Amino acid sequence: MEIFSYDWIALVITGLATLFLIGEILVNMRGIFALLGIGFITIYFSVYLETNSLILMLLIYFVGIVLIIIDGKILNDGTLAVIGTASMLAAVALPAPNVAAGIYAVLGVLLGIGGSLFFLKVFKRRDMWNKITLKDQLTSEAGYNSINKEYLTLLNQEGITLNDMRPVGTIRIGKKDYSAVSNGQWIPKGTNIVVVQVDGTKILVEAKK
Repeated sequence: MEIFSYDWIALVITGLATLFLIGEILVNMRGIFALLGIGFITIYFSVYLETNSLILMLLIYFVGIVLIIIDGKILNDGTLAVIGTASMLAAVALPAPNVAAGIYAVLGVLLGIGGSLFFLKVFKRRDMWNKITLKDQLTSEAGYNSINKEYLTLLNQEGITLNDMRPVGTIRIGKKDYSAVSNGQWIPKGTNIVVVQVDGTKILVEAKK
């Protein structure tokens, strides 16, 4: 098709593919986003690659997504997420017919990842991320009685991050330092935060608006 002769089409296709695939990881869309994402990324690779190479690049691309899932669900330190993103970028850049198309493809992946975060504001977050967002509350009603009274007083108090929260990090409130977790978001060092939830000795914070 003539449209695929334009370099910018790589941005559109890889952007939509990544948007929907990462979106499916973040929110529960019953596989609809996954099917759309797989369709778009398969079209991208099939335009520029033969069958054998197409399968290899699809594998590299999806290995990147798997690494992001593992990082988000188990490790939570950002290392595998960075490696996974690099894998996805390499997978879309290598098949591009020229440098311009490769740059567009890479930008598409980056924009798709960033744009997928918007889904968190619209659709229901997947249960797999509950560990990060502290939604499994350790309340007295659920049989837990180990809530630290000092920590309860931190609710709604403001502080500052002492390091990058990805999403775990250290905050300072008053003259004391605490270990805390953000709501699945990276918060840079030195950011003013507010405590929005306390479960036992676990502190959930958000960047102050």
